[in-house]
Amino acid sequence: MKLPQYLLVLIILLSFSEIVHSQEEKVTVEQALKQEKIQEQFDIVIKKSGRYQEYKVVKQVWLNKLKSNTIDTLKTLESKLNTTNLQIAEQKTTITSLQESLAKTNENLSAITQEKDSMSFFGASVTKSSYNTIMLVIIGALLGLLGFFIYKFKNSNAITIQAKKALTETEEEFEEHRRRSLEREQKVMRKLQDEINKQRKAGAK
Repeated sequence: MKLPQYLLVLIILLSFSEIVHSQEEKVTVEQALKQEKIQEQFDIVIKKSGRYQEYKVVKQVWLNKLKSNTIDTLKTLESKLNTTNLQIAEQKTTITSLQESLAKTNENLSAITQEKDSMSFFGASVTKSSYNTIMLVIIGALLGLLGFFIYKFKNSNAITIQAKKALTETEEEFEEHRRRSLEREQKVMRKLQDEINKQRKAGAK
């Protein structure tokens, strides 16, 4: 095979390799522009673009696709931002409503607490602590009176027991005195009867 034929085959092989590489690069970039994120799309386009001195040569189709993707992403972000702003506005409204409801609840709670802490005592409204103090004073006074009456009762009971004991002793002494008096009377009556009997015997003689 002659040299020009070798050159022809080499040129054909190089052209085929470049075409295949170009097709693979095209598929790779197009796939990346369809799948990757915007930042990654920019990185791939810049990486795959040609270089001319200090400039980058970007294919028009890549640039248009990148522009379209960027616009779509910005629209998506803007839509998400609008949705987020609406959600924030709704949450602010909800928070304001909850704060108003909480304020009303606190007012009602304060009123209920004040009403719970105050009680009616003989028609007068007093605090619960004052009511408890009054009730403790009354209970203390009643307990004092009860203790006084118990003391008086015990004292009176002791006096009564002593009086009963003295009465019993007096009755026993009286009974003993009556018994002795009866015995003396019986002795005197027997002596008198004996004397009468003696006198009768003496008169009969």
